[in-house]
Amino acid sequence: MADHCSPTFADLAGQLGFSCEEAGGLVEFRSPFALENWTLPVLELTIVLGAVLALWYAIVRLRRHGDPTNLVLWFGATAYLFVIEPPLYFPAAFGIEDHVDTMFAHNVFTVDFLWGRLPLYIIAIYPLMATMAFGIIRMLGIFRRYGVLIGAACVGFVHHAFYEIFDHLGPQLRWWEWSLDNPLNQPMFDSVPMGSVVVFAALWPMSLAFCVQYFVGRHVDDGKKFTGLELTWRTIVIGLLASVGTFLLPLPATVIGMNNTTVRGIVYALELAVLATVATLVMVRQWTALRRGTATPPQYTDPFVQRFATLYLIIFAALWIAALPDFFAAINGETTNGDPIGSLWYTAACFVIAIASVVATFTVPRSQATPEAPASAVSTVPS
Repeated sequence: MADHCSPTFADLAGQLGFSCEEAGGLVEFRSPFALENWTLPVLELTIVLGAVLALWYAIVRLRRHGDPTNLVLWFGATAYLFVIEPPLYFPAAFGIEDHVDTMFAHNVFTVDFLWGRLPLYIIAIYPLMATMAFGIIRMLGIFRRYGVLIGAACVGFVHHAFYEIFDHLGPQLRWWEWSLDNPLNQPMFDSVPMGSVVVFAALWPMSLAFCVQYFVGRHVDDGKKFTGLELTWRTIVIGLLASVGTFLLPLPATVIGMNNTTVRGIVYALELAVLATVATLVMVRQWTALRRGTATPPQYTDPFVQRFATLYLIIFAALWIAALPDFFAAINGETTNGDPIGSLWYTAACFVIAIASVVATFTVPRSQATPEAPASAVSTVPS
């Protein structure tokens, strides 16, 4: 696969400590004790375990309560991954190398796919993060009260908080390396491109949540039954349309900031500010109404999301604490090992938002939320 080792990827791989030309084939396994540092297997285990448990709970929910929403969300996020990621790894193979150079390189983990480009945990992080954010908003009853679009915006906001806790830590711990020479990665917000902060942390989950709720979730809430074939084609469409949404939602920044990275960064920030303002107002208002008993009680709880989101925050708090000595010793934004550091204040704000979101689901009165979904929302009769 050496013919796919572009100069940019080869350079990034070298900075991370592995050789692009020697990276394994379609699948490669290595000892967790042979990785760059101890945080890599901890990250990998956390994310992969979470994704597996999320899939298991989605299947259980479908069987016990006839609710396929979580399962469609899980596979829809995975379908989105396989639409959006391969062209970023192999732009030459997709004929876009003149427009899109290599943007980043992942470090090698215990399990890797596609010649060192795609760690297993990256496949897992898409459905896991989407499940946590979507589940929190659904438990608060926001989709039912405010509709598909506002609910999707709130999912994007919550996803952003969880994701940026991870996003601002990865470069320092050598989980991946960004290409600073790639104009698509500019402007940078400390060690993270603004495109990642806004598009991949907030807008793509918003797009996915909108599609899932529009094609499946709202119908399940109304008691509609789906056949297996209907769920299959809807899941595929969700993955494809979520990709289109990821292109459309950041268009203001893409178009207005086409020739000026500073302008692009400002428009990105404005888009995120609007999303955050709307979501914060809606979530606070809904939680307050639920606590006062003036809103329709949400008929949904997700114990997996409540428990695993808590575990996720605890583990990432520990990873951040372990990284703080090198963070505070950094000079000009780089550790003594030459690794870029993220934004501590922004990460702290994201921790506050994520913790508050999880706590909100626990503080909805138990009498106002049950695990039951509308009866028989899915039919097992083949079509």
